[in-house]
Amino acid sequence: MAQLVVGVDGGGSKTHVIVATGRGKTLAEVTGDASAVRPGEALSSAEVIGALVRDALAQAETTDRPSTLIAGVAGTGREKERRALLRALQGEGLADEIEVVADADIALADAFGAEGSGILLIAGTGSVAYGRGPTGTFKRCGGWGPDCGDEGSGAWIGRRALSVVTSSADEREPETRLMGAIMTALELETIEDIIPWAADASPKQLAALAAHVMTLAAERDLRANSICTVAAEELVLHVRTLARQLFVDERAAVPVALAGGLLSRGTFMRRLVEHRLKTAVPGATLHGEDVVAARGAVKLALARVKA
Repeated sequence: MAQLVVGVDGGGSKTHVIVATGRGKTLAEVTGDASAVRPGEALSSAEVIGALVRDALAQAETTDRPSTLIAGVAGTGREKERRALLRALQGEGLADEIEVVADADIALADAFGAEGSGILLIAGTGSVAYGRGPTGTFKRCGGWGPDCGDEGSGAWIGRRALSVVTSSADEREPETRLMGAIMTALELETIEDIIPWAADASPKQLAALAAHVMTLAAERDLRANSICTVAAEELVLHVRTLARQLFVDERAAVPVALAGGLLSRGTFMRRLVEHRLKTAVPGATLHGEDVVAARGAVKLALARVKA
């Protein structure tokens, strides 16, 4: 019987599953609905994961039972939810051994290996940084949510763009092309229509405005560029803070990986962050490959198998 392992990345927008051999060769991968755990809803998350794992195994055209499944799922940083999801997944009968870990663990594993040290900065709708030091110490910086945190994130940029537009409408600030871009993107007829839109806007809707801000910043609109520059400064501050906490100071050799839609390859924000890291965290060495959290879960599973 060929040994199989399964890695699961369960997020708030989607779930990614990879089935691999005991040597790490990918046999199949599928993506489906979100499976992040909300309090009291572990069974629902397990059902989503179970269906996707079975789908992936079918695509791999194997009847072998996986030896190990590692699931990194958002919302399992709380021990109660982690245990509830573990019990629910064990009830699904998906593998001989099942382990539920935080989503940060599998992302770090893909970037730096199962036990490697480094700092992972994630910026999309929200923002957060995770780090593991040379001694194995784990720390988080940021990730406090859209109401009191997520500095430098897409939602943060979108909210500040609205503020700039309203200030410009008052003539408290100079004219900016952001006015037309935001009004067009939101399909608003008058500037006053921003008020009800913003009152009902979700973090995801606010984050969608970040693309327009970055486009204008790249075209040298001064106000859009200013928003992006401050956002990059906020994001780099996450990395600098963890570098000081985990690696003595920002001048020490620090492996750094960037992930999330805002920091995708080629984006204006990624270029700003990479440039600022050179001076704010001079010891930073950027991890070149894209971070695939489900692949990190596979790496953890393989480490468990070999242990």
